[in-house]
Amino acid sequence: MHIIKNYTLSRIIATTSFAITLATASFTNLAYAGAAQIAPPPSLAVKAYLLKDFNNNQTIAQHNASMRVEPASLTKIMTAYLTFKAVKNGHLQLNQTLPISEQAWKTEGSRMFIEPNKPATVDELLHGLIIVSGNDASITLAEGIASTEQQFALMMNKEAQRLGMKNTHYMNATGLPDPQHYTTAEDLATLATALIRDFPEEYKRLYSVKEYTYNNIKQANRNRLLWLDPNVDGMKTGHTKSAGYCLISTAKRDNTRHIAVILGAPTDAARATESQKLLNYGFQFFDSTLVYKKGQQVSKLKVWKGDTNEIISTVASDLYLTLPKGEYANIKAIISSTQPLIAPIKKGQVIGQVKFVLNGKTISERSLVANKSVAVAGLFGRAWDSIKLMMQ
Repeated sequence: MHIIKNYTLSRIIATTSFAITLATASFTNLAYAGAAQIAPPPSLAVKAYLLKDFNNNQTIAQHNASMRVEPASLTKIMTAYLTFKAVKNGHLQLNQTLPISEQAWKTEGSRMFIEPNKPATVDELLHGLIIVSGNDASITLAEGIASTEQQFALMMNKEAQRLGMKNTHYMNATGLPDPQHYTTAEDLATLATALIRDFPEEYKRLYSVKEYTYNNIKQANRNRLLWLDPNVDGMKTGHTKSAGYCLISTAKRDNTRHIAVILGAPTDAARATESQKLLNYGFQFFDSTLVYKKGQQVSKLKVWKGDTNEIISTVASDLYLTLPKGEYANIKAIISSTQPLIAPIKKGQVIGQVKFVLNGKTISERSLVANKSVAVAGLFGRAWDSIKLMMQ
């Protein structure tokens, strides 16, 4: 049996403050698509795009987000992710030097210009990978982690599956064209979110750097938005003749971060312009609000046959809602709990659910968990509660 209580969001926010992971959906399918006077997403001259809110993983707008595309150098976000992971796990050290193979030295495309007789440190290679998109840096890091680029590609695919990138397959660490090297805007947004979430300090240290000098050669970061928009603090560009011009950018205003994925723009300038349009759209027409903080009380629930007769339900992580501006007053929160709730109960155990409804449609829901463990009561307490349950 479930006990259900209804609240308006304005009432909840007036008395508490709370947060969530919203289901990803295209703008045209969101429950709030017809709310207020929301402007439609901008028309962009690209093959595919996606705009999402970082805090709650909600897609705000998209076009062809699940279409298979060539990622080009956006591939290097996964190369960076696995390198950060190797450093965190102690497999690599930032000041460790890696040998430069002939394959890495002779690779085509963009380079940081490493040399076979001059080993580079992991930190130098990360700068070359992220700031100047060096294919030579990508291959050297791949070989340093997995011995060969082919073995590293297997690691990339395994990590992609773990992160939920269901429509991605890697063949190399650089993004050079291959028929079996593909992804989607949706998966790229998932990867960008994971890197910022899992390695925030590394992201902050490297992705906003505008230029890098190695071997007496200065090169600029190709992400033009780092110069044009002070709110943009990364992420990565990509380009091949077949992929077109691509850009994942992310901007933060106050406590709201949006991630924009642009794929297949016709020119370098266009990918920056179209990315800027998409980011501006999100900030202009949507608000992201913290509703519940992790561990904050959502409701109190009756416990049967336990050493305490009450427990607090909460959320396991901060819960945000991203909605069209002016729509929060129209949101209803429906809190339900499983009853009878019988001990023993473990801390973190799911004991209920909170659902958010706008215009009669559910736009988000989150499990409610126990804030502490509840042990079983003594013999008399269990017997007494059994009698009371029978009388209900």
